[in-house]
Amino acid sequence: MTSVTGESTTAGGVLGQPLDSREDPQLLRGEAVYVADIDLPGTAHMAILGSPVAHARILSIDTSAAERLPGVLKVATAADFTDVMPLPCIWIPGGVESHFPPHPYGLPGARPVLTGDTVRHVGDPIAVAVAETPRQAAAALAAISVEYEPLPVVTRADEALAEGAPQLHEAVPGNLNAYWTCGDQERTDSAIARAEVTVELDLVNQRTINSPIEPRGAVGDYNAATGEYTLYASTQGPHNHRFLLSALVLGIPFNKLRVIAPTVGGSFGTKGYLYPDMALVLLLSKALGRPVKWVDTRTGLMNSTVQGRDHRQHVTLAGTRDGRITAVRCTSYANLGAYPSTIGPGVATALMGRSITGMYEIPAAFCEVYAAFTNTVSLGAQRGSGRAEAAFLMERLVDRYAAEIGMDPAEVRRRNLVPKEKFPYDNGLGWTYDSGNYAPNFERALELAGYADMPARKAAARARGKRLGVGIATYVAICGVGPSTRMSKEGMLGGTWESANIRVHPTGEVTVTVGSASTGQSHGTVFAMVAADELGIDPAQVQVYEGDTLKAPYGQGTYGSRSYSMAAPAVALTARKIKAKLIRAGAVFLNVPEDKVVYENGGVHEAGNPENAKTFSELAMAMWYGWGLPPEIEPALDETTHFDPPDFNYPFGTHVAVVEIDELTGETEVVDYTAVDDAGNIGNPKIVNGQIEGSIVHGLGQALMEAAEYDENGILLSSDLTHYALPRAADVPLFTLDRTVTPSPHNPLGAKGAGEIATVPPAAAVVNAVVDALADLGVQHIDMPLTPEKVWRVLEGGAR
Repeated sequence: MTSVTGESTTAGGVLGQPLDSREDPQLLRGEAVYVADIDLPGTAHMAILGSPVAHARILSIDTSAAERLPGVLKVATAADFTDVMPLPCIWIPGGVESHFPPHPYGLPGARPVLTGDTVRHVGDPIAVAVAETPRQAAAALAAISVEYEPLPVVTRADEALAEGAPQLHEAVPGNLNAYWTCGDQERTDSAIARAEVTVELDLVNQRTINSPIEPRGAVGDYNAATGEYTLYASTQGPHNHRFLLSALVLGIPFNKLRVIAPTVGGSFGTKGYLYPDMALVLLLSKALGRPVKWVDTRTGLMNSTVQGRDHRQHVTLAGTRDGRITAVRCTSYANLGAYPSTIGPGVATALMGRSITGMYEIPAAFCEVYAAFTNTVSLGAQRGSGRAEAAFLMERLVDRYAAEIGMDPAEVRRRNLVPKEKFPYDNGLGWTYDSGNYAPNFERALELAGYADMPARKAAARARGKRLGVGIATYVAICGVGPSTRMSKEGMLGGTWESANIRVHPTGEVTVTVGSASTGQSHGTVFAMVAADELGIDPAQVQVYEGDTLKAPYGQGTYGSRSYSMAAPAVALTARKIKAKLIRAGAVFLNVPEDKVVYENGGVHEAGNPENAKTFSELAMAMWYGWGLPPEIEPALDETTHFDPPDFNYPFGTHVAVVEIDELTGETEVVDYTAVDDAGNIGNPKIVNGQIEGSIVHGLGQALMEAAEYDENGILLSSDLTHYALPRAADVPLFTLDRTVTPSPHNPLGAKGAGEIATVPPAAAVVNAVVDALADLGVQHIDMPLTPEKVWRVLEGGAR
C-alpha cells in the first residue's frame, strides 16, 4: 500500500507520475550490456593474484613457471609498474591532523596497483596474469610461487590503536588515520554530569559486505595509433575516475582517457572507488597491444571490494525524568581496513558523526571518532553510509532511555522532535537541516502501523508461542552531496557539483546528457521526465545519455542519493534556458514583442491570439536554419548547466517494525513493516517506491543476518554466499509505504535524496522490536546480526 500525505510543488505535468521505467524491458529480456558482456576483437583475459594471508612481508615472487604455461601472454608484479603512482584518497577527515600512505603529488595515498613489499589484508593484489582465456589466466595464478614472512595481525579498530598493536604503515604511527570530533564536548559532558537520568550502551555496528548482483569488472583498450586509452568499467563515477586515473595514477593526458560505464548491476556505494584493476587493464593493454578484460568472482569481490559500516561505539544519552533529551555523546572506533579507500575516511567521520542527533532537538551533542587501519578489506560507503550508523546509536539510546524512565518510546520521541517552526535547523554538529515537518510524518507512521493495538497483538502472539515486539526508528539523512565549497571544508579534494546538457535536434527530438551515472536507478526515465515536464513535450521525444566521458559533459557521478536533487535540477535549469531562448526567438518568428510570447505545451503563441503560433518541432527546425535571427540570438538549441546548490538536502522519515520471535527456535520474523519517508518532491513515485523497498531489505539484512566475519589471522570467514547470508523474498514482509512531502529550498525541483534513505532506520527499528519482545527477560540490548542462535541463547538465559 502506498499513499501520499502533503502537497507537491512540481510543475504538474509528467513529473510526479508513476511512469514505467524505460530501462526495465532490456534488463528483463537479458539484453542489457554489462562489463562482462563486452568482448572486443582480440581481447585477452586478466586474473589477479590476491594474498592468502592478512599481513606479511613478501620475500620473493617467482613467476617463471606461470609464464611458460599455454596461452599465457604476460605475468606482472609490482616491479613491472614502478612508474605508476599509488591510488589516491580524496576525502580526508576535515579540519584535523591525519596520516596516510604517501602519494607523489602530496595527496593522501591509498594503495599501490600491486603490492611488492608487504601485504596487509587477505586479497591484497600482488601479481597479475594475462592469457588467451580466463581459465588459462587462472591457471597461471596457481603457478606463481610467493614466499611470505608472516607478521602479526589486527582486525579491530580499537585493538589496532592499543599500545604494541601490529603496525600497518610506516607513515601512519599507531595505525591512527585521524582523531576527528564535532559538537561541543565541554557543554555535552557538563549536561551529562548534571542530568537527572543517563543511559549508556556499547554498540557494535558490524562490518557488512556490499553485494550487488554484478561483481566489478574492467576492460582496457589502448589505441597505439592515437595514444588513447578506453576503460569500460562498472563504475558510479566515470568522470571522477577519468581524472583520477589519468592525472594521479597513470600520469597520462586527461584527453587521452575515455571511461565508459555500461549497464551497472547495482552498486550500493561499492563501485564509486578507484581499484587497482582499472589501472592494470589499461597498462597491460598498452603493453600487449590488445584489449585486456577482467571480471571479478563473488569470492574475489568479498576479499577486495570495499566493505561497509564497522564501528565500535560507546554512547551516552542524558535527559530528564519527564522525557526531555538534554545531551548525547558518542565515542566511535571506525575500522578503515588496510588502506584508505577513495573516500572512506570521510564516510567514517563526517557522515556518521554529524548525524547522530537525528530528528531530535538536543541542546548538547558531541561525537569523537578514532579512524584506524587494520588487516581487513578497505572500508567505504555502503547504502546509507554513516547515517545508518548514526541512526542506529540514537534510536537504540532513545529506547533504552524510555525504558529507564518508564515512558512509552513513541512518547519520548514525540517530545523531542524538532518543531516545524525551527527550520532551517542547526543540529549543533555541523548540519543545518533545510526543511522539515517531523510530527505529521511520525504520527502517520504510528497510525499506519497500528501502534495503539500492539498490546493486544502481543497477547495474541504469546498464545501462539511467539513473542511479538514493536520497534520505532526515525532518521534524518544528509543527501544531495554538494555544494562543492562545503564539501571542501569536510576534506573532499574535488568538486561535487553536477552538470547537464540539452540539445534540441531539427526534428524536434531532444538529447539530454548528464554527468551522473546510473547504477540501476532508472535515470533514463526520470531525467527524460524532467526535461519533458519543463519543455512541455512527450518524454518519448527525449533520449538520455550518461556514463560515457566522451558523450556526456563533465560531471561527478552517482552517490549520496544525489542524482534527482543534483543532476535533475541541472536538467531542469538547462531546459529553462532552452525555453527562454525559444521565447526570445519566438518573438522574431511570430513578429510580436517578447512580452507577448506565451510558451505552452512545447510551443509558442501570441498572447490572446493562439492562431499565431509555432509548435516545438517547427521551432526546432527554425532554430536549426537560423533564418532571420538577430545577432544576439545564436542559431540552434544547445545549452549546458553546472549546478552547485547552496547546501545539502535532508530527507527524513519514521519506520516501524513488528517482529515475532519463536520461543523454541529463536527465529525472528519481521511480520509487518511500515515506512513513512519524506524526500521532498518526487519525480516518479513508482521508481522511488522500488528504491525504498530495496533500501529497507538492505537494512533488514544487517539487522538479522549479514556480517563480515574475520578470524584472529585476518581470514575472511564469510567469503562467499554460503557463509554470508543475504535477505531473500521469504525473509521480508509486504511493506506499508507512505510519504509526506516537504520540499527542499536548495534546488529548483524541491527534491531531496531518496535512493538510500530507507536503509538508514531499519536496523534500529528491528533491533528495537526484538529488545521490546524480550524486555520481560531483562534484555537491554543484543548486537547485530540477530541470528536465531543468538536470540535462542538469550531466551535460554545466555548473555545479554
